[in-house]
Amino acid sequence: MTDIDPKAFLTSIFNAAVAAADPERTIRDHLPAKPKGRTIVIGAGKGSAQMAAAFEKVWDGPIEGLVVTRYGYGAACERIEIIEAAHPVPDAAGLEASRRLLEKVQGLTADDLVVALISGGGSALLPSPAGSLTLADEIAVNEALLASGAPIAAMNTIRKHVSTIKGGRLAAAAWPARVVSLVVSDIPGDNPALVASGPTVPDIGSREDALASIATYGMKLPAAVMAHIGSPAADAPSPDDQRFSRNEVHLIASAGVSLEAAAAEAKRQGIEAVILSDAIEGEAREVGGVHSAIAREVVTRNRPFPKPVLILSGGETTVTLRAKGKGGRNSEFLLAFAIGINGSGGVYALAADTDGIDGSEDNAGAFADGSTVSRMRAAGVDAKAMLAGNNAWTAFNAVGDLFVPGPTGTNVNDLRAILIR
Repeated sequence: MTDIDPKAFLTSIFNAAVAAADPERTIRDHLPAKPKGRTIVIGAGKGSAQMAAAFEKVWDGPIEGLVVTRYGYGAACERIEIIEAAHPVPDAAGLEASRRLLEKVQGLTADDLVVALISGGGSALLPSPAGSLTLADEIAVNEALLASGAPIAAMNTIRKHVSTIKGGRLAAAAWPARVVSLVVSDIPGDNPALVASGPTVPDIGSREDALASIATYGMKLPAAVMAHIGSPAADAPSPDDQRFSRNEVHLIASAGVSLEAAAAEAKRQGIEAVILSDAIEGEAREVGGVHSAIAREVVTRNRPFPKPVLILSGGETTVTLRAKGKGGRNSEFLLAFAIGINGSGGVYALAADTDGIDGSEDNAGAFADGSTVSRMRAAGVDAKAMLAGNNAWTAFNAVGDLFVPGPTGTNVNDLRAILIR
């Protein structure tokens, strides 16, 4: 135990979690039956280009298709076209991608197969404003959602009611073709209808639910958006709609599976691991405070888990923007955690997004230990002031503790790993 390098160990835990969601392995296990007619591949999300490349490798029949991913997240494909667009705020490239995806599934027959490769991030990558709404309206919605602190399920219920592609509408457009959705979940609870706002998977979330969330979280949306959500024109298809009757949905990777793999890797290296939950939500700084309290309890009282131990959790926290600092939910979680364990010996933590990007910067998250706050102070950084200003990236950058693995090709939510020696 004493010869383990904490950063190297925690990095190996992250790598094990990501490997468990490897697209080629998971897609191979969920290949649909070949159709009499054409096979069209569509998709959206931060891991969907790698899913497309994997699908090309394991599918031995003719295919064609189109997938949209975030800028810098592309992959080399021969038969499936990859388009890159903006995330987390939509842009014109995403608007064009949505138009072309809807066009791609037009005119199909009951003998055709549509394979949808869906991963987290697809909500922002598929702007397709409904009615008289504009791209500017959808951008305003997205910015309001990101600043609201609302959970991802509430966000996606709102998104689908201002869209012509989300909420199952892309699958409905493919009718009467059979649609098989292969979904990599980044959603607490793993409801596939909420991943990327469910372009091919409808759910029961209503306009009333959307309006309730807008009120609950005090969102200020354009008048045109509110008028649209308040009208029957915003209603999404129901899950019992005939157009979905032949469709299949397969969850091929999730936070739960990746956390189990992370725990197994820790045990392989001689460290017992416990999983708190794969579906933790809430304000990032508050969740960080709770995790720090658990860590202190282990350090001081050797409970609820005996040392040495690796404490794991997943899910997707939220950040209510109070200022315009640099950061993301994982770095904000970890800065609050670092403040909570300040001075505690033998505690080391990594919080990172499994897609490789936390927020708008190039880091997936960061590392922290009991000396983080004092090291920040020595570098001229006040940790509490940085947290108050949503400036966690700047704080961790000052002490060289950012975690930057680059795009991973998958997206199964956040990984929080706390090593207590």
